[in-house]
Amino acid sequence: MSHSCKSNAASEGYSQGDGQTQFRWPGVQGLPWPDAKARFTQEMRVLRHLEARGCKFVPRLLEADPKRLRIITTNCGNRVEHMDAKRLRELFAELEPFGVRHDDPDMRNVTYRQSDGRFCLIDFELATILPGFE
Repeated sequence: MSHSCKSNAASEGYSQGDGQTQFRWPGVQGLPWPDAKARFTQEMRVLRHLEARGCKFVPRLLEADPKRLRIITTNCGNRVEHMDAKRLRELFAELEPFGVRHDDPDMRNVTYRQSDGRFCLIDFELATILPGFE
């Protein structure tokens, strides 16, 4: 099984080659980030919220391990290298009808799922569930 590392400042993701991606919040020198548990909890909360509302362009949460701060999600394709600013804003705005604002609308959080030709969004640890959608 091959793994390819995807990471940002707070979490790391590994594509497992079986249609799943594993994420963990590692911290520094074996110690968790001060807000790692809160970010982990928020990621789970937002992914569950989006799945319950039928959002098809985000990963589905398959498994969560709060003790190890680890989740496994469906794989949403490969990271996107280039997208114009207007399309990027439009893509993140597509979350709002599902009651979510991403709060980290950066290119590193966009993937392309070749199976259906869809741009997808990932990394919801900083996202906000909008008022009236809780």
